[in-house]
Order: sequence, then C-alpha cells, then structure tokens
Amino acid sequence: MKANKIRFHILIYFVLVSCGASSPSSETNQTNNFNQLFDLNCLPYGINTQKCTLKHKNLDRYFLIYKPASISNQFVNVPLLFSLHGYGSSAEFHKSYTGYESLSEEERFIVIYPQGYKLETTLANSSSHWNSGAWTVGSNVDDVDFIKTIIEIISDQYSIDQNRIYSTGMSNGGFMSYHLACKLSHKIAAIASVTGSMSKQTFDTCDPSHPTSVLQIHGLSDFVVPYNGNNAVGMMSIDEVLGFWATFNACSPNPVAVIDYFNEKGSVELVQYDSCLNNVEVNLLRLPNMNHTWPSLNNYNISATKEIWNFLSRFDINGKIN
Repeated sequence: MKANKIRFHILIYFVLVSCGASSPSSETNQTNNFNQLFDLNCLPYGINTQKCTLKHKNLDRYFLIYKPASISNQFVNVPLLFSLHGYGSSAEFHKSYTGYESLSEEERFIVIYPQGYKLETTLANSSSHWNSGAWTVGSNVDDVDFIKTIIEIISDQYSIDQNRIYSTGMSNGGFMSYHLACKLSHKIAAIASVTGSMSKQTFDTCDPSHPTSVLQIHGLSDFVVPYNGNNAVGMMSIDEVLGFWATFNACSPNPVAVIDYFNEKGSVELVQYDSCLNNVEVNLLRLPNMNHTWPSLNNYNISATKEIWNFLSRFDINGKIN
C-alpha cells in the first residue's frame, strides 16, 4: 500500500509541475486513492454531517465529520477539531451532548467525532475505548495512527490549516487527547481534557516536539477519574499532569488561581500557569461540585464546549496566535 501511495504522489507532483495547478480529474484520482487504500466510504448522516467508514490496520473503524455550511469550497486553512468520546461510549452520543455544531458554524472550523474500538483484554472489556494506557493496557489498537490517518483523509478533501489541528475529549477521550499531544505532537497544536487525565504510560513516555497549550476541566467530586489520581489503575493526579506540562513548557512554577462565585450551582476556579514558552498556557478549570460529566451552563455555570474552543482557538502549533 505504501509503495502505491508513493508512486501516486509522484504522479500528482508531475501533473502539478506541468499544469501549474491541480485539475478536477487529479483531485478525483487522489480521493479515489484514499478510497482504495482504506476502503473509505462516506455517507450523509444528518445536517452537514457525514459518517465515514474505513478499514484501518484490518479493523473496521468509522468517524463522523461535521462541516459547517458557513465553510464554502473557497475557504482555505480551516481549523480542525477532534472530539473524542469517553470509555464505552460512542461518537454519536458524544456529538449529541457536546454540541459543537453552532460554534463551528460561527467560528468556521470542522469537527471530527471518531469512534473508538472495542476492548477485550484480561483487565477490561468494553464496547469502545481509546488505547492510551492505564486500564486500557493490553490493547493493541493503534489509535494514534488512526487519528493520523483521519487527518490525512480530511486534509485531502479540504484545505485544512495544518498548524491548527486540536484534540479534546471526555474521560478516556481526554486521556487520549493527552496521548496525542505526546505521540502525535507534530500534528496536534493544543489539547483540552474534560474529566480525563494522563495515564502513567503516557506520562512516563511523553516527549512532545513543541510547547503545547493544555486546558483541563475537572470536578473535585469526580470519583471515576479522581482529581488526586488512582495509582491502582495508573491514573496520574491532575496536579501532576499540570505540573508536567508547566515544566515542559517552561512556565512560571507557581500558578495563579482565581475563584469566581456564581450561584447555587457552585463556583469555578481558574488555575493558570503563565509566562510559558511561545506564550502557550496551561490552564485548569476546577469545579468543587462537579462529578464525572460534561459541564454546561445549566448545571455547573460553564459550557465546556465554549470554554474549550475559546481556549484552543487562541493557539496554533507555534504557540499563541498574534
């Protein structure tokens, strides 16, 4: 497959050189090449949404893609956001409660909701997971390459800003977003995690290629992924995670904390490491009353969806956008 792909790109190169631009037929050929490589098939799945199935490393995988109507074919350098579901969950359910669609229409970015694969190990059994260490140890699913492959496929179809590819997720999806920031750093500009953390395996082997902005949203009443971690299954504490990224990004060692009190739904504490390399940021939104959930204005005074995009959109792979 790899040899065929190389020969294909050489052919495209000579077409571009001789013609000065890509022709409709060459673009069709390239798309067909991806279809053949991955047995890719995309069908309509709701408003402005497609469900794309593919064969990745002999596994049947799929993802949902939401392309806002506000992005026409003339738009170039469009940001791309991956939103990853939690353990045992699905892309469809994750899409239903995160609600990035209205934001993506306003801000003009594409959203990808990938589907994790089933887990069958001696430690755990589940309908879906992301292979990011901790309780998923023993999985042989290559989710890093799966995400990389999706980036290649989407970049072939749309003019994606390769400096503004982000990942976020809920719980196991948050673990995977940290894993991508470590293992696919040359592609991922910044990440956000809701009720997730870093596994010990990710933490111990993390070697990013650039300063990386990180946002963590976590509740002190979360007993599924405890704020103070869980050594028994290899979950790092949130303070350890933030400390790692603050050190890697050469931020000021002492974070600044500001508490906002709202109403009976509780308070929100912003913990921020500043003065980092490339003006990146390491931020925590800590909610004393929140459990293992995706916070919204109705239940915890903040919309995780809006907070995540407002944070991530300020950075690209080179740091803070001027």
